[in-house]
Amino acid sequence: MQFKSLPQLLDYFKEESTCVEYYENLRWGNEPHCPHCGCENPYKTNRGYKCRDKECHKKFTVKVGTIFENSKIPFRIWFAAIWLCTEHKKGISSVQLAIDLGITQKTAWFVLHRIREMLKEKAPQMLGEDKMVETDATYIGGKEKNKHLKKRRSKDDLSLTNEGKPYKAKKTVIGIIERNGKVALKYVSGETTQNMLEFVKTHVPQDATIYSDEAPAYKQLKKTYKHDNVKHALNIYVEGQVHTNTIESFWSVLKRGLYGVYHQVSDKHISRYLDEYAARYNNRGLTSNERFNLFLEGSESVLTYKTLIG
Repeated sequence: MQFKSLPQLLDYFKEESTCVEYYENLRWGNEPHCPHCGCENPYKTNRGYKCRDKECHKKFTVKVGTIFENSKIPFRIWFAAIWLCTEHKKGISSVQLAIDLGITQKTAWFVLHRIREMLKEKAPQMLGEDKMVETDATYIGGKEKNKHLKKRRSKDDLSLTNEGKPYKAKKTVIGIIERNGKVALKYVSGETTQNMLEFVKTHVPQDATIYSDEAPAYKQLKKTYKHDNVKHALNIYVEGQVHTNTIESFWSVLKRGLYGVYHQVSDKHISRYLDEYAARYNNRGLTSNERFNLFLEGSESVLTYKTLIG
């Protein structure tokens, strides 16, 4: 069961029963348990399982308590969607996924967001095992010169557009990346000292060395960390080990994906897209099969359509 391509995956998972058996083994091993009360050793029914506990006594399948809950889409289609979403370096749009898998665009959009829920980090990860990390911020959104005149920022009142409506600035994303390691991302209200410090303290141990550019938001890092910066304003991009080229390289992949594949992302959902790109980058060293199984193991997270659009 070493899948190296999508055809191999689909050839193996021809029957729904094969998919269910594979996922049950991955999720429970040989010890299925009730997702409602945690009771072990349920008994099998024609359509799944039933809890032995008298107070619970609920019926369930392996989908309950996962991203697949209440989904009528066959596992075969789900597995193909997970494969495509996690193998494409810059992602795949819901329109393209709908064409590839023969489902509606609305269904494909919901499927992709549930996959992003699966890819989300369940707990903050500490970076800096090699003691060197880079931090930077980037801005997501269209250029001011490309906007319609009515939607551009008013010169008289910078908080308004020329149409008199509230001006909407670009989205700010801050990131921390290990050299030859992992990345952590966060969508914030702005590149402020408070936002940066809180994010860095969550993900970077105090004995690590942090490299950044000369933005004022990073000046306070010297109080807690070994910190050095590179002076982009003077056209200096590398000084020995001091540079931010690693995270700049990641930003280029992120932006090419967001602009080229998704075109635009809303404030509501941008964090989910960041989870997607971070998960692909952080597991780039695994084989396709290892990555597929790893992501499936993290699928115990329920996301309803009402919650998604609410």
